[in-house]
Order: sequence, then C-alpha cells, then structure tokens
Amino acid sequence: MDKLNILVAIELIVVFFSLFLSCFLLTVKTEHKLSNRLFASFLVLTAIDTSGNIFDFLNEGPSNFGMFRNLMIFLQLPTFYLYVLSVCFTDFRLKPRHWAHTIPFLLANLVLIPRFYGVNLDAKLDFLQKISSRPEIQFNHILLHVQVICYIVAAFMILRKSRRIYLENYAGASIASLNWLFQFTVALSIFYIIALAKNIFKFTAYPEISEWLKSGLIIFELIVISWYLFKALNHPNLFRTVDSKLKLVKDIVLEEGKSELAPVNENAYNVEYLKLKDYMSDKKPYLNPSLTIKDIADDLGIPVRDLSLLINHQLEQHFYDFINTYRIEHAMEILKDGSKSKVTVLEILYEVGFNSKSSFNTAFRKHTGTTPTEYRKGLKNSYL
Repeated sequence: MDKLNILVAIELIVVFFSLFLSCFLLTVKTEHKLSNRLFASFLVLTAIDTSGNIFDFLNEGPSNFGMFRNLMIFLQLPTFYLYVLSVCFTDFRLKPRHWAHTIPFLLANLVLIPRFYGVNLDAKLDFLQKISSRPEIQFNHILLHVQVICYIVAAFMILRKSRRIYLENYAGASIASLNWLFQFTVALSIFYIIALAKNIFKFTAYPEISEWLKSGLIIFELIVISWYLFKALNHPNLFRTVDSKLKLVKDIVLEEGKSELAPVNENAYNVEYLKLKDYMSDKKPYLNPSLTIKDIADDLGIPVRDLSLLINHQLEQHFYDFINTYRIEHAMEILKDGSKSKVTVLEILYEVGFNSKSSFNTAFRKHTGTTPTEYRKGLKNSYL
C-alpha cells in the first residue's frame, strides 16, 4: 500500500469519526442544543476539509465544486468561535450580525470568479499549473493566516473572560469543563499553527516539507477527533455555562472609580461580612453543588453586585475559592471524625458539595498541601 492510499485510509477514519460525532451531538438529549449544533457543523466542515485526498482520488481534473470545497476551510474557525461563545455563555443566541463571519469565505470565492470559477476546463488547468504564483491564491492564503490568528486569539480571550466570571460567581463543577475547552482550543491552535507552516513551505523551494506536514496533520487530526469523541461519549452533559451579562469585579470597581473600599462604606462592609460569616456557618449553603453567588445574595437580601465586591474584591478571594474553603473545612471535620472512618473519600466529596474527584483533590491540596487520602493516613498515624 503506497503513501497516498495510507493517507486516504486515515482520512476515511477521520471523516467517519467526525460525521459519527456530529450525528451524536445532533441527536443526544441535552439543554445545550445550540452549542451541539455549532460543534456538529464544525466537525462536518472538518470532515469536508480533511477529505481532500479522497476527493482527488474519486475525481479527475479540477472543478468548481472542488475549489469551493477547499475554501470551506474559511468557515471552520468562525464556527468554532461561535461554538466557544455558546459554551461559555448560556444566554448566547445566533443573530443576523453573526453572518459577518462568512465575509472572508465570500471574499476568497469572489476573487476566484474571473480566472477560475468563470472559465472552461482548459483555463482551469492552466491556472492550476502555476497555482502558487497566482495572486488570488496568495491573497487567500494571507487572508486565511490572518483569520486563524484573529479567531484563535479571540477564542482564548473569551475563555479567559468566561473563566474569571465563573470563578467570581459560581461554585459548581463547570470550571473543569472550561479547563477542558481551553485544552481543546490549545490543541486546535497547535493544529492550525502547523497548518500555517505547511502552507508557507508550499510556496518555498521545499514543497516536500509541506507534504510531510500535511500527512502529520491528518494523523494529528485523527488523535484530536478521537479524544473529543471519547470526552463527548463519556460526558454528554459536560458543559454548564455562565451568564454573559455578569460583570467582572475589576470592571465594577472601575465603574465606581475606586480601587479600594471607601471609608464611608466600612461599617456597611463589616455588617455584611459578619452577616455572611454567620450565614455560611448556620445554613451551610456550600453543600449545594450548583451554588451561585446570586443564591447567597438572594438569601441574605444583599445585592449581587455588593456581595461580589465583598467576596471577590474586599476579601481578595474568588467566590469559587471562597466556597471551596468551607467545603474543604467541612471535609476535614469528617476525616477527623473517628466514627466516620469507614466513609470513603468519594462519599465525602459528594457530601460537602463537590461533584468531581479532580476538583475536590485540587481544592483540598490547595488548602492543606496534601490529598484527602494522605491527610486521613496522617491522622491515623498521629493516633498511634
């Protein structure tokens, strides 16, 4: 089996996985239908882009459809960016203005109308013989490179903002989902950086390097798609999103024109802080795994804005960490209780408000410098 046949076989696997996962995302029962549909669209576009060797293997000669298929790569990152928005923000909706993301795709096709789409087969062949020197192709490659950089940077900015909003307002398990989406975006960034390098070598005296990079990208894509398939099948309800209308504390502080608590509000701050401490001790709201800062604000009768400033700004602690501190303290009490020595760590983490072992272990180590299991062993040894 020669190299081309091997690449075609790998492409078939990638296309199958992409289409299989897209079907899964479109049919699985979930609240997040929009995000699933957007990522399914991204996977379909990925399958179309990956099928280059398959398309060439099945068709002879250049065609308008073949060129159109190649240029659909301009729709991949805009679709992924919209997917990131839909995952990060629960109130995200597709609007007419989002059609602006198709402008690069339209431009890329528009410049090819005079000398490719609008000519006969012989003219198409002549155009492709010196394709690397054609200004239309060079323009499209530059446009694609600029698009990749802009959308990858934009995606990371959205993830950074979403993570900060989450830490300041939520105390559930979605932080793990945001971390996972960040990892996937990093993997996607690496993929596109290698793809950019491949395209650059295509226009140099070393086109063979471009071909090797192309082969590596297909294998890399197979690994990434398989990883996503594994995640999606094991965690169909992976994401819970945040409200994009929530403001970061630093923005609230800037709006009020201050960087520290004004003296006139010191008494109000003390009263609210004592009220919050009593509430946390008496009501133990942190046992609720999906607790939000709004839940506490409503119970205390304090505006969410004021409570957010109190915890995230005055106490200099994210709400997420603030709540987890109480959860860890509660877990430590259970671990110290000799009558509960038979209770497993997994049972404890669920009891104190966590709903994932990784987030519990991370928070416990951050608070105590050790893991729950090591902490329990240390207590046993101290009693001997």
